[in-house]
Amino acid sequence: MSVNAGGAVEIRRALVRLRRTTGLPVAFGGLVEPDRSRIRISELSGTGTTSLLALAVTSGNGLGGKAVALARPCAVADYSMSRQISHEYDAAVAAEGLRSVLAVPVVVRRRVRGVLYGALRDARPLGDRMLTAAVDAARDVEQALVVDDEARDVLVAVRATPRRDDSATWEQVREAHAALRALAPRIGDPALRADLLDACALLTPDAVTSKSIALAPRELDVLACVAAGATNAAAAGRLGVGAETVKAYLRSAMRKLGARTRGEAVVAARRAGLLP
Repeated sequence: MSVNAGGAVEIRRALVRLRRTTGLPVAFGGLVEPDRSRIRISELSGTGTTSLLALAVTSGNGLGGKAVALARPCAVADYSMSRQISHEYDAAVAAEGLRSVLAVPVVVRRRVRGVLYGALRDARPLGDRMLTAAVDAARDVEQALVVDDEARDVLVAVRATPRRDDSATWEQVREAHAALRALAPRIGDPALRADLLDACALLTPDAVTSKSIALAPRELDVLACVAAGATNAAAAGRLGVGAETVKAYLRSAMRKLGARTRGEAVVAARRAGLLP
């Protein structure tokens, strides 16, 4: 799945949240097209027509283009009559019957990656509460895109690293394995999450796993962190759970593996082909 396809999932979720928290009847948005300075509107929520679907909004043009160019939220009380924006997209906006519109950029690492819009079908100012809620929805998308970017970076690095048998390289492999397993549950894009877990499998030895050993995904996540040298507290931070939860998963994994210590559990998991 492409980067934009994964990001579209996050845009779609943000639009649902935007409408729920603001009461705005219409929301739409899209991502910056790769290698181009324009937004492609790909997601609609609450619209009555498809006039906005696939609309390409160039940086600087219209309300969304202004938000992209300035990298900050923008709003107008009456779109068609506003002198604050250019009017290249009036026909599409009018076809949907929109009057009062806000646009909030999605900014990741100082680069605009998308825009969320919210709109009313009557002309009146949009208050600070609505703008704040729209900004919060955009922040959710930004955080999700950062996680996706990190996951893809790790995935690319893993696939580009040749397998070698020296201990230093294997430590790097174990660090990568732990990082992938920690990132996977945070990925909203199912296809990317599956790719990450497939990459984890590529990092484990080609050993035959005993059918009697079946660790739960979170038990394996904890063991991967332990194998990379993480303390319980550090593993909790990586996985986004409490330290007591980590201890519970570790105790369960140790019991299944017949291990008395953390170290023995890691060794047993490696022998079973569950860890690199």
